[in-house]
Amino acid sequence: MTVDQLKRGVGTALSFSVFGLGGLLITLLSYPMLLIPGIERRHHYGRKLIQLAFRGFIGVMRCCGVLDYRIDNQELLNQRGHLIIANHPSLIDVIFLVANVPNADCVVNGHLARNIFTRGPIRVAGFITNTDPQQVLEAARSSLARGNSLVVFPEGTRTVPGRPLRFRRGAANIALHTRPPVTPVLISCSPTTLTKGEPWYHIPRKQVFMHFKVLPTLHDHLTDEWPCNRHGAKGLTHWLNDYFIREMEQFNHERHPEAYPGNQADDHRRAGTGRYSA
Repeated sequence: MTVDQLKRGVGTALSFSVFGLGGLLITLLSYPMLLIPGIERRHHYGRKLIQLAFRGFIGVMRCCGVLDYRIDNQELLNQRGHLIIANHPSLIDVIFLVANVPNADCVVNGHLARNIFTRGPIRVAGFITNTDPQQVLEAARSSLARGNSLVVFPEGTRTVPGRPLRFRRGAANIALHTRPPVTPVLISCSPTTLTKGEPWYHIPRKQVFMHFKVLPTLHDHLTDEWPCNRHGAKGLTHWLNDYFIREMEQFNHERHPEAYPGNQADDHRRAGTGRYSA
């Protein structure tokens, strides 16, 4: 291990200690916040608290030299009532999105609602747990109607490095049942860190760089192309999967043009796939 890795290892340990303590603190704060009248008002203040806490955590990681980051077209995240879909290369990418999306709502794994470090933030913010598919759809419809932006990772789990994206139907089901504007976000994490099954103490050989690219909202009538049933969800899922693969190829080409002979990414992007080309 190099001296730089050792320093970043100490910074990583400090950062996650801060995260754990912050989660416990928010859990303790969630009890008096239950006294705030009105569930919507309570969730609004809860999400503001989560957003500030996540921004602080990002600041700690950056100050400790653990990582750096960049968000392209960040202003597009300020739109209300959007379904924000993104690939999921790292455990911490959701922290960046929630920290930068005003009044963000999320669909989170049910086990996180029982975790001592995360159940407080989830409870006080009113985030949606994925324990029951029908309840998720109803909660998503209600949240979007109130002007919240819903952050969803269509893969359903973190991306496995070196493997192609493979979307599940959850995001498509939400899109078809709620018909919101859909804003895609491409995420790159180099070198990879905190991927599925990777422990926090595995320190990369160089500083991690998180790069987010917010794309323009997809066609207003995108979800009208598919019926609101299982077959429609399957078709939209395939389209979104192909769309993200093409856009990620273009994104990687822009970041590392020397790795892409010619301009194949642009060719694939212009050609399009499926019933609608972006």
